[in-house]
Amino acid sequence: MKDQAPAPQTDSPDIPGKPTSASRTTLSHIMTHNDTNLLGTVHGGVIMKLVDDAAGAVAGRHSGGPAVTASMDEMVFLEPVRVGDLVHVKAQVNWTGRTSMEVGVRVLAERWNESAPATQVGSAYLVFAAVDADGRPRRVPPVLPESERDKRRYQEAQIRRTHRLARRRAIMELREKRAAEGYED
Repeated sequence: MKDQAPAPQTDSPDIPGKPTSASRTTLSHIMTHNDTNLLGTVHGGVIMKLVDDAAGAVAGRHSGGPAVTASMDEMVFLEPVRVGDLVHVKAQVNWTGRTSMEVGVRVLAERWNESAPATQVGSAYLVFAAVDADGRPRRVPPVLPESERDKRRYQEAQIRRTHRLARRRAIMELREKRAAEGYED
């Protein structure tokens, strides 16, 4: 028997959940000479901006309003992107908390003038916080994973969240210990 994904967090009974497909999106952009770095390939920062743009659109769609980038985890560049590549940035909500969401992003590239399949060139995980008009956190609908892949992504997102919280806690404990010992950082 396969392990089943836990049910999405439902501490928001007044906010109905949304399926993963409701906010999934793809952003496509052709890379030009304006996007290059000193090596002549597309600058990583250009790709990161596209990733943040696509993830922000997904977070805003899922939460039904403004959402801001809280963190970016595991931005991985697998292959260089070149001038003339058509880049596709595919994003979806993997997990939701009370006011935050993890958005998973895959970056694919294909030559603009060839019919070869696109190649995955990068991936990232971003955490967004939904905010109201005053910039205060607001609740988000639970995400409802639809496929086995969505359920796997949900479980993996929970692991990443646990690691983020543990890392933050360990760093704060170390800082408190150093401050108690008289070190100023």
